[in-house]
Amino acid sequence: MDKRPGWVFYTSLLILAGFVALGLGLPEAFTRGAEEALEFTTRHFGWLYLFITTGFLVFCISVAMSDYGHIRLGADGEAPEFSYTSWLGMIFSAGMGVGLVFWGVAEPMTHYVTPPLGAAEPSTPESAGLAMRYSLFHWGFHQWANFGVVGLAIAYVRFRQQRAGLISEAFRSTLGDRVDGGVGHAINVLAVVSTVFGVATTLGLGMIQVNSGMASVFGVSFGTESQLAILAGVGIVFLLCSLAPLESGIRYVSDANMLLAGGLLLFVFFAGPTDFITAAMTNAIGDYFSNLIGMSLVMTPYTGEDWVERWTIFYWAWGLSWAPFVGSFIARISRGRTIREFVLGVIGMPVLLSAFWFATFGGSALYFELFEGAGLGEIVTNEMSAGLFAMLGLLPGAEVLAVLMLVLIVLFVITSANSATFVLGMFTGKGVLVPRRWLRLIWGVAQVLVAGVLLLSGGLGALQTISIVAAFPFMILMVFMAGALLKSLRIEQRQIELHQALMQERLQRLLDEHDSQQGADYVEPWRDRRRDEP
Repeated sequence: MDKRPGWVFYTSLLILAGFVALGLGLPEAFTRGAEEALEFTTRHFGWLYLFITTGFLVFCISVAMSDYGHIRLGADGEAPEFSYTSWLGMIFSAGMGVGLVFWGVAEPMTHYVTPPLGAAEPSTPESAGLAMRYSLFHWGFHQWANFGVVGLAIAYVRFRQQRAGLISEAFRSTLGDRVDGGVGHAINVLAVVSTVFGVATTLGLGMIQVNSGMASVFGVSFGTESQLAILAGVGIVFLLCSLAPLESGIRYVSDANMLLAGGLLLFVFFAGPTDFITAAMTNAIGDYFSNLIGMSLVMTPYTGEDWVERWTIFYWAWGLSWAPFVGSFIARISRGRTIREFVLGVIGMPVLLSAFWFATFGGSALYFELFEGAGLGEIVTNEMSAGLFAMLGLLPGAEVLAVLMLVLIVLFVITSANSATFVLGMFTGKGVLVPRRWLRLIWGVAQVLVAGVLLLSGGLGALQTISIVAAFPFMILMVFMAGALLKSLRIEQRQIELHQALMQERLQRLLDEHDSQQGADYVEPWRDRRRDEP
């Protein structure tokens, strides 16, 4: 197969180069255009984000619980490529690591000070409960269902049907050979651009969080210049790591991520208000499941409030923009898993870990705020990224904790960006499982440049804006992707049932022939005995 990059590579690179040039050359016009696009998208199509994301969750659960759940993403009987713990570690690190660290304290404290939808009085026990419920909701099943749809579709066509690992290949059952032409190229370009914007958003959030930590620990100034300098340094590290093979690069970094994250999580759990954390987690999980449908489809047509757009739709859009990257990466490491095992691992286990993370870090922050007057709410209001390190400062060994947390954030950023360069190389390298090094290097540089432009254009606000706008077209594409996957599964299931019916018919025919032969063997000797009798 020709491994030279084609139209997808050059078209995607040209679009992103134009984006970077516009952001650097006309920053005010760029910011204004992005804000207008955001307003148009959320005003007219905000409801669609809610319906479609909820539909993806229903789709994943339905497929896993159906007869399709036993289908293996690979040859029948093929063993998984990675151990279960390494598999989960890579999923979690690539999917949510930086976001959990950034929002683990910031989101609960923000909702505590400014309750969602005005459903409680600010800074009260009621708003604290509401804050934990919505934090779990935004990092729960819906978010991971976005990744699950893409991951399942790509893993199925790549390992079950032995086709290239491209987004367009997931549409072959409905589009036929058109995926090899302009239509397929357009699908893959959209996936590449969406992936770069999604990962750039995470890179930007990670740089803001690292800058906040360094300001807290080392007194480094907090601002765009510092964040760009940190981005350059981290970028060099992850670009070097991206040149290593998947097995010795991303895997070991993600394993280190999980060990360090697990150690910090357990330390804060036991060193912090343990009884409060467990009670808050239990209460939040109960509230989450009790209000899942209502939170999934809530809008504010009667008040005109924009809370849903700023929070829930931003999260869903961020997840959707990440879906081609995270989904394809999860597909790449899921060879040999059954569909049921895949869905449980992608949607089930990470949600439990997310709930534990928010209960530990967010719950500790709420405890210190409610019962010790720590002032964390004011700190988060002034600078959202500062809440995490302010909370860590209230625990034993605060300075060591802060340094370790900085290391964790950097490792999470490296894992996410490293994984993205690998996947982007697959998309633009015609689906090869091991993209060329120079191709990965180019996409690593592209991510750094886009993240830098977004930081220059307005920091957190610009990151949120571009996520929502860029995710919309790929969200629509994912709806058709789910339909194409369902069609492929139905075709295979019919073939399996036909094969089983033919085998059953053949077996029955053999049994009937065997019974007939046995009957003949019994009748003939009996006739011979009757003939010999006097």
